[in-house]
Amino acid sequence: MNPFMRWPALHGGLERLRVVWPGAAVAGLVMLSATFMAEHHGGPLLLYALLMGLALNFLHEDGRCRPGIEFCTRTVLRAGVALLGARITLGQVGGLGLGPFCVAVAGIATTLWLGAWLAGRMHLTRDLGLLSGAAVSICGASAALAVSAVMPRSEENERSVLLTVVGVTGFSTLAMVFYPPLALLLQLPDVAAGILLGGTIHDVAQVVGAGSMISPAAADVAIIVKLLRVLLLVPVVALLALYWRGRPGVATDAASPVPGRPPLVPLFLLAFMGLVLLNSAGGVPAAAGRLLGDLSRVCLVVALAALGMKTSLARLVALGWRPVALMLAETLWLLALFLGYLWLAGAGGPWAH
Repeated sequence: MNPFMRWPALHGGLERLRVVWPGAAVAGLVMLSATFMAEHHGGPLLLYALLMGLALNFLHEDGRCRPGIEFCTRTVLRAGVALLGARITLGQVGGLGLGPFCVAVAGIATTLWLGAWLAGRMHLTRDLGLLSGAAVSICGASAALAVSAVMPRSEENERSVLLTVVGVTGFSTLAMVFYPPLALLLQLPDVAAGILLGGTIHDVAQVVGAGSMISPAAADVAIIVKLLRVLLLVPVVALLALYWRGRPGVATDAASPVPGRPPLVPLFLLAFMGLVLLNSAGGVPAAAGRLLGDLSRVCLVVALAALGMKTSLARLVALGWRPVALMLAETLWLLALFLGYLWLAGAGGPWAH
């Protein structure tokens, strides 16, 4: 008799590991390859992982790799989003005052509405409009992946997630190049420039890069504003989960306590908030915070590589130009909103330090 059979839980875990390891191992190798490319040749790590994953789409048709790929796009993804909370404290958020917080909330709410409205006008699905609106207004590819964890499960939505990640990463990179010269052209002081960059650029890495092009002070403000937007990911994903939960006949996570519906507040979001509160109370040492942040990044890159492997490039291209135009409109709207706030506040406004 196999000795592991005496402990069913251990036996089940080992059996699960045996099933998922081929696909998970490939996703891990893609993550390492993308990291090597980003570190030695520059460029966005998440986009490298996505493109490499797309090139390995044929592996998703292999019965040996499919379970591991699915595991990475669900469980590993949620773990990565939850661990983002170790990078944020409530003190960082409160240090900037009420103005940027209110504009960030308004930016998220209006961009979500704009995305849903424009999607209907452009004959796209409302789900795509909400997904792209969340990605543009919160934290780019990470937000897209977090929202995808509570979206209705369908092939069309999976293609929408991939297209959103590609589009939002591309626009974020363009923003990193063009927004700092715009801030200098407008002669914004460091704090105002940081608010503009942190409030409008989609991905965290590009926010850091853009802020560093201006000054260390601008970079510090930019990352705090960006983390404020990341913190708002929790209520947004919870509300979207509630919205999709109310839809009859929606196919979502099989582990949901209500068949066909996601939980009201997903557990990974509760873990995210728990880490934010723990970090705010000083319960996460600096070294541990950096480690958890790096682990979050690894999980998100692995999940994105697996998501690429699930998606056919031919089907992705078939979606056409409309989703790209949708994300461009959302990006320009967010930029206009923050520029309007800075213009109204003025260089001597209460947000200036």
